[in-house]
Amino acid sequence: MRFLLVCIIFFHSLHAFDYKLKPEKVNATTFCFFGSPEEINKHNNGNMVNSCFVDMGKSYLVIDSGPTYEYAVQAYSKIKEIKNLPISYVINTHVHDDHWLGNGYYKELGINIIGSVKFKDETKAEVTRMQRNVSKDAYTKTTQVFPNVFVDKEKTFTIDGKKIVITSVNKKAHTSSDLLVYIPDISTIFVGDIIFNDRLPSLRDGNILEWIKELDKIKAMRAEYVIGGHGSKTDATSFEFTYNYLVELRDKVAKKLDDGKDIEDAISNIKMPSYEKVNMYDTLQKQNIDTAYRTMEWSND
Repeated sequence: MRFLLVCIIFFHSLHAFDYKLKPEKVNATTFCFFGSPEEINKHNNGNMVNSCFVDMGKSYLVIDSGPTYEYAVQAYSKIKEIKNLPISYVINTHVHDDHWLGNGYYKELGINIIGSVKFKDETKAEVTRMQRNVSKDAYTKTTQVFPNVFVDKEKTFTIDGKKIVITSVNKKAHTSSDLLVYIPDISTIFVGDIIFNDRLPSLRDGNILEWIKELDKIKAMRAEYVIGGHGSKTDATSFEFTYNYLVELRDKVAKKLDDGKDIEDAISNIKMPSYEKVNMYDTLQKQNIDTAYRTMEWSND
């Protein structure tokens, strides 16, 4: 039987994509896998997103399960090399699938998965965005598993004696499903894709005005560690890149609107030279201008 098990594991290893994950220590109890600052492709196979593990004392709290089942398997395996603990909960910070398609693995382990109540409105895609963009060997065994515990406004509980506060943004910021996860004992807040670093933010499902307001609130919390969904910067100033970009974009779009310029003019002529060399500028900038213009055109703010 033992020989058979070894054979099965060996066979699986031959056919699964190796993410080559390396956990990075953020603070005394928090380790994160930081994804590459690039778009999803068959080279990174979804490893362009952050997934974090917090040592709560007797268990790990997982913040975002990652882009595939195989990613989740490998991430937990690597963390157990540091300290072999069970998992108490998995929290999905929002509905974009690069952050939660690893849920299937944790469901197999019997772990409760927490997410926004907005997940109740989600329907399983015939083909996920991740499935369209990664290789078959990376996507193997990946299924669409939604959370089974939901946050509407706020949920507070304890894990191994430590307080966890999960707050729903309750407005469309990056998405309409954004959650903030705050652990006071370690002065650490996980904010999902409210914060990007090392690459341009994506406004595709967002509201630039509410997003900026949420960043103001995060700044006011004065947490020592502020961990976003993309990028490796995690200190108290990690919000600055996203904030400064969105404020400059907002002001440039507002000027076009005030001058009576149409959306085509805004997309063609808004330039942000200080960001032109940032990863994914060429991919996302025009889309971000389009989204910001359409949001602000009908806003009373």
